Amino acid sequence: MTRSNTYSKIVARLMTCAGAMALLAGPASAETMTLWSRSGQGETIPALVKAFNESHEDQVQVVQVPFQEMVQKYATALAGGEAPDAVALDLIYTPSFAASGQLEPLTDWAKSLSYFDSLSKAHLSVATYQGDIYGMPFTTETSVMAWNKDLFEKAGLDPEKGPTNYAEWRDMAKRVDALGDDIDGFYFSGNCAGCTIFSFTPMIWASNGRILSDDGSKATLDTPQMHDAVDLFRNMIADGSIAASARTDNGTNFLSIQNGRIGMQVVGAATIGVLTTQHPDLNFGVAPIPGKDGGSSTFVGGDNFVITKGSDHVDLAKTFLEFAYSPEGQTLMAKYGSLPARSDISAKIMADQDSRLQVAAATVPTGHTPYSVVFNDIINSANSPWIQMLSAAIYGDDPDAAIAEGERQMQETIDFGS
Repeated sequence: MTRSNTYSKIVARLMTCAGAMALLAGPASAETMTLWSRSGQGETIPALVKAFNESHEDQVQVVQVPFQEMVQKYATALAGGEAPDAVALDLIYTPSFAASGQLEPLTDWAKSLSYFDSLSKAHLSVATYQGDIYGMPFTTETSVMAWNKDLFEKAGLDPEKGPTNYAEWRDMAKRVDALGDDIDGFYFSGNCAGCTIFSFTPMIWASNGRILSDDGSKATLDTPQMHDAVDLFRNMIADGSIAASARTDNGTNFLSIQNGRIGMQVVGAATIGVLTTQHPDLNFGVAPIPGKDGGSSTFVGGDNFVITKGSDHVDLAKTFLEFAYSPEGQTLMAKYGSLPARSDISAKIMADQDSRLQVAAATVPTGHTPYSVVFNDIINSANSPWIQMLSAAIYGDDPDAAIAEGERQMQETIDFGS
């Protein structure tokens, strides 16, 4: 045997062994990404994750965190280097985490999506920091005006039509309230910061006003639009159209329209399903929230999907998001209560849904979400400048002074936190 033949046989044996070892090793192991989501949002995210896992080799593990603990727990996990790969984060907190430098920038990938221009503008507005996108629209919620059709009909009002301006709003509330002592024309949770920012600010936006500048650096509470909205509520209180209990309601009775004795109330799109399934005898309609002289707007809520900076599973997170944005994913999410984040396929996805949910979905492209890196401090906390201002302006003796002082306190908090 020649030397060259011996060498050839050795090489062949080595190649055979290497091939066998490759077969024994099998395919590369699947990745697993951890996703945190806040509790209280139903089965939307678990159902989406289940569908993804059943159709993909790579997997997503969802962990539900109590909603009141999510922000603090994520911040603590980031500080300790134990954060999840991704979080379904209440969109109002996206600016704070983006500003802290803890999130993965997604700008180039996001803008490469063929449907990027159809994604919820409100979600993206609070996910953008210094020109880069740090979160993507995920679950979607909006605020709408709901009214009791049976009470409207008894009051001599068109049961198929909600208010389209402040004058109609006040008149409808007054006429429904006149039906009896146990009937109220309108209701709101007057001592709940989160409830009122969700229900009251659309009135300002619909009237072409703002409560904050687009970059969140300037408080703009003291405007004609704010004074007009406050005046409407003060007038309804003077008319006796709003129950006295509204003043101290911290959100416990937010969905009072379910009792059948409330004429109108601003609710979230997610509660439409609650009302239809748990209160099937309640005959109600929904419409966009009007401004003083017409127009309409909505508070766009829900979650942004954020990826923790340094995650080992960024590509998997993007693949999961693309599945969520697919017609299959958007349809599945809508089935469990989240409105479509894509306006280009929204109408088709919602075609078989309750017509009231279709109304809510149609408001997403024109809705807003306030942008602030100190959102909790200026708005959401129980003693925020926002709720103190609104309570004093609506129920106090000097609404002008209350609004001016609210703007001053809010600006002071913004400047301190910047």
